[in-house]
Amino acid sequence: MIVAYRRDRSVVLARGIKADGAMTVLLRDAMQPNLVQTLEHTPAFVHGGPFANIAHGCNSVIATRTALKLADYVVTEAGFGADLGVEKFFDIKCRKAGLHPDCVMLVATVRALKMNGGIGKDALGRENVGAVEQGCANLGRHIQKLKGFGVPVVVAINHFTGDSQAEIDAVHAYVTGQGAESHLCSHWENGGAGAEQLARRVAQIADAGGAQFSPSIPTRYPSGARSNALPNAFITPVT
Repeated sequence: MIVAYRRDRSVVLARGIKADGAMTVLLRDAMQPNLVQTLEHTPAFVHGGPFANIAHGCNSVIATRTALKLADYVVTEAGFGADLGVEKFFDIKCRKAGLHPDCVMLVATVRALKMNGGIGKDALGRENVGAVEQGCANLGRHIQKLKGFGVPVVVAINHFTGDSQAEIDAVHAYVTGQGAESHLCSHWENGGAGAEQLARRVAQIADAGGAQFSPSIPTRYPSGARSNALPNAFITPVT
């Protein structure tokens, strides 16, 4: 393994700095998922997890398949926005691994929607229903693109203490108009207890078996054709 280059451009190998032995020990079980514990003592697998801006943005297939054998419900966090992490999770990981998600949870905040509506950071603490409604156009694009995968969409409104009831109501109304459902959650403030209602609803949707998942671009397309067709299938240009 090359770890560096000298000034004369010759390579420095791991064994040259006597790191190969320790690296071998560390990597011996690298293909096995790491079982960790959350702050609320629930199990989670951390395995792989490359960022979505440089890779597929979610954990390994091994971790997901292992979790499916051990738990009634498995949640995968797909990094970044739905137009990046979720798209790659669906179109790459689920396609290649034969996974069929039962529900997708889209997280939104009033503060972010205000910024999407053109409000600067210094004004996010003040009520502005108009900015929220304008910013919801961004949320709507995510909802519609996700629905195109044939999976039920639930919007989780991550509640912050500065959000007004009028702003929250505006988000609920918009999501309903998009043919999805939304739930107010306080996990930012109250941890798991603040998202219990959401979790129970997502479990109900998953158990209902209404998902008809399919990748955004048919598998029969060559990989190059899929890459070229993706912007039209998933990304809406701003006009």
